Amino acid sequence: MTACEASDVHGEDLERPSGAARTQVFRVDQPPPCLLNLCLALQQVLVQSSLLVLVLAFLQQQLWVQEGEREKLLASGFFYSSISTLLQSWLGTCLPLVQAPSLEFMIPALVLTSQRHQHGSTLACRGQCEEKEESLTQTDLVRELQGMVLITGLVQLVLGMSGLCGLVLRHCGPLVLAPLFCVLGFSIYKDAALLCSDHWGITALAVVLMLLLSQHLRSCFLPAPRGVSRYPVCRMVSVLLSLLSVWAVCAALEHLGHFRPHRVSELLPASRPHEPSSTVPWARSNSSHTLPWARPNSSHTLHWSNPNSSYLAPWISFPLTGVSQLPLLSARGVAAGVAAALGSSISSQSVYLLTARILGAPPPPPAACNRGLCAEGLGSMSAALLGGMVGVSSSVPNACTLGLSQCGSRCTVQLAAMLGLVLGMSPRLTQLITSVPLGIHGAVLSVTYAVAIGTGVAYFQYTHMDSGRNIFNIGFAVFMSLLIPRWFSLQPAFIATGISSLDVLLQSLLTLPVFLVGLLAFLLDNTVSGSPSERGLPSSVMRKGGRASSAAEYSQQLATVYDPPFAVRRLLHLPGLRVVPFCACRTPVEEAALSPMETADLLSENQGNGP
Repeated sequence: MTACEASDVHGEDLERPSGAARTQVFRVDQPPPCLLNLCLALQQVLVQSSLLVLVLAFLQQQLWVQEGEREKLLASGFFYSSISTLLQSWLGTCLPLVQAPSLEFMIPALVLTSQRHQHGSTLACRGQCEEKEESLTQTDLVRELQGMVLITGLVQLVLGMSGLCGLVLRHCGPLVLAPLFCVLGFSIYKDAALLCSDHWGITALAVVLMLLLSQHLRSCFLPAPRGVSRYPVCRMVSVLLSLLSVWAVCAALEHLGHFRPHRVSELLPASRPHEPSSTVPWARSNSSHTLPWARPNSSHTLHWSNPNSSYLAPWISFPLTGVSQLPLLSARGVAAGVAAALGSSISSQSVYLLTARILGAPPPPPAACNRGLCAEGLGSMSAALLGGMVGVSSSVPNACTLGLSQCGSRCTVQLAAMLGLVLGMSPRLTQLITSVPLGIHGAVLSVTYAVAIGTGVAYFQYTHMDSGRNIFNIGFAVFMSLLIPRWFSLQPAFIATGISSLDVLLQSLLTLPVFLVGLLAFLLDNTVSGSPSERGLPSSVMRKGGRASSAAEYSQQLATVYDPPFAVRRLLHLPGLRVVPFCACRTPVEEAALSPMETADLLSENQGNGP
């Protein structure tokens, strides 16, 4: 038996054109061996760090971050993201989802800070909530961002407990999900390119290694003693092996004095709030009328701190980065929080479906999606109370990493959350982790987000793509969701209603591509007439049913993947909690009795009886 051969079972799963083609080596409820589980968890933490550093760095362009505070801020991000991850895996959808800040939080936060820089004052809600205009200090700005995160968590909690998102998800077919996944992947490409531009050689080497390990060597098994189970390790830890290998090469070249890459800490700005030099998607380099956070510097390079700095972060520090006072609630902060909640809710719901499809699991029932949104709301609220300036949502690159590794164990994500808690309480370890060259972070984001785009394209096969209705709806939704944010980011003065909070809300929503594509695709698919087969509804439901061939088997799969722990189920089924809003988070008994075929027939019948 050679050292590199494909297992018959896994080989069939990889090539089979059914839902089982995405069957992972380890199921959601199946823990990997200890050493392999540790490697997979470390891989998830490193992928999470790429997104965490990117989002926090753009936000810090608006803040004056002193030496030593950068590491504490990143450590805090690891800490509250890990808390939200544990809540999601135990109380939420129970899918192997890692939580992290996202663009859906970053953009409203930057709009809020830009409004503050333009007006220099805010309507603060203090005491009896009397509207009083006063200037904000830098500390008040941080507290206002925390207030935005707190409002975001509250809105997410209301959306989840009311069941509204689960209700909307029932009417989302392939023509809604396909453009949503595509734009979800496209929304990061300019930021990923900015990281890759640090050194394209590093980026190319990391991308090539990930491509070789995850695709060309996906069926390669390492030698093992007789009687010991063998796994496709090259595929399962392709991101981790590539990242560590390129990181080691960079360290060796740097030690020899031939190369000095920029560090993650160098991405964090050294400019003051009124002199931003960051770049964000859809911005124009030579515009003098763009938002302050949308103007890149003339050289399109990243600012970095003093390379000769010898600052060493402490080993242990409680991750309370905010000030000792409570979050500050303002009208503009509330508006930005509502916009962030709407955008992150759409993004998270799409990540739930993306993860289920990647793992070949049944689609999440509405009750699981509602619980997931409630868990994210609790995570964002805890982040605000811990001093976080951005909330958390389901991480797209971490979910797409499951597609590369084909290993989606819930135990792995929980272990990754434990590692994140350790990093969150040790800024020194965070300083080590975040010393990864920027080009590697760009490579990780580029490869992982490509999986989201590919998954979206795969949904088109269930629809009638020769239909003029479908061609127009898809093209219009995708194009307008990329065009509108770019135009409004270049012309922020166009929105001037006279009410600053309304300006923040509209500017935030109109510069969020995921919100726009979700809204446009949903409205077009559900208002423009079309048959169920043309919209791909029956085939998509049967397809997403995956390997289930009977109602009993389908119910068992739902229970295995999405049922919360026994204590949570008992709590949700208490007699006093059998009323709204808790019923939205409880799986009805009769819902699990429908097989995929029966669900498809019901959808077809309902669509046929519709207008």
